[in-house]
Amino acid sequence: MPFIKVIKNKSYFKRYQTKFRRRREGKTDYQARKRLITQDKNKYNSPKYRLIVRISNANITCQIAYAKIEGDHIMAAAYSHELPKFGMPCGLTNYAAAYATGLLLARRLLTKLNLADKYKGAAAIDGTDYHVEELADGPRPFRAFLDVGLHRTTTGSKVFAAMKGACDGGLDIPHSETRFVGYDKEAKSLKAEVLKKHIFAGHVADWMKQVRDDNKAQYEKQFGEYVKNKIKPEDVEAKWVAVHKAIRANPGVAKKVEKKVEKKRFTSKKLTHEEKKKRVLAKLASLGQTAH
Repeated sequence: MPFIKVIKNKSYFKRYQTKFRRRREGKTDYQARKRLITQDKNKYNSPKYRLIVRISNANITCQIAYAKIEGDHIMAAAYSHELPKFGMPCGLTNYAAAYATGLLLARRLLTKLNLADKYKGAAAIDGTDYHVEELADGPRPFRAFLDVGLHRTTTGSKVFAAMKGACDGGLDIPHSETRFVGYDKEAKSLKAEVLKKHIFAGHVADWMKQVRDDNKAQYEKQFGEYVKNKIKPEDVEAKWVAVHKAIRANPGVAKKVEKKVEKKRFTSKKLTHEEKKKRVLAKLASLGQTAH
């Protein structure tokens, strides 16, 4: 009989170490996280800030966070489901929405840190690569590092659209232009007009026009939210321009209106000592007795 080598023996299991919980769940890349949160030792107690971008089927999440012993501390957050408050009711997961969410996060954070007037970001959104310049006689720009999680860092990814929005909003995020949509790998240059078109959802408007011309029923089905909100393909770019203006005008979090709700009570109210004494006297009086 051939010899079979036993690998998973007693000594193997004695030395076996389970992975971290979030690694077992496939949620965290700890090799990347360690490099993103570990600060130089000569920068004692100065946190390393991260721009966290997460994309789901229904929402785009952008956060500025730094690590503590007990976990991550979130300084500011912005979500694409907030964009209807700024004038865009639909198309909240496309490239333009990712850019606008990053822009909203940047303006919200800088407003919170009283840096909004000093670092206003890109004056014009023309698709060119923008890096914030440090002031000669003022505070340095807020620096953060992009945290993409487990997302593939492919050219044209919406993760980099959110980063572009945050950069144009006034944050200092080290990056190159090689992952923006419109980057030509052969020519090694960025086509700014292509990036600008995607920032204002021009590619979405083109597809809407094509579907509308080919099949009206399919158009109404596929772009039902646009039809419902009376947004035509020709209006899409103007809508996103208005959203950017609204974000810059007031990026703060809207306060929730508290609804007055009458709580139902299914148990008797707890009585105080005085109320209990009165209750006893009332019962005695109803029985024709007097308390001694």
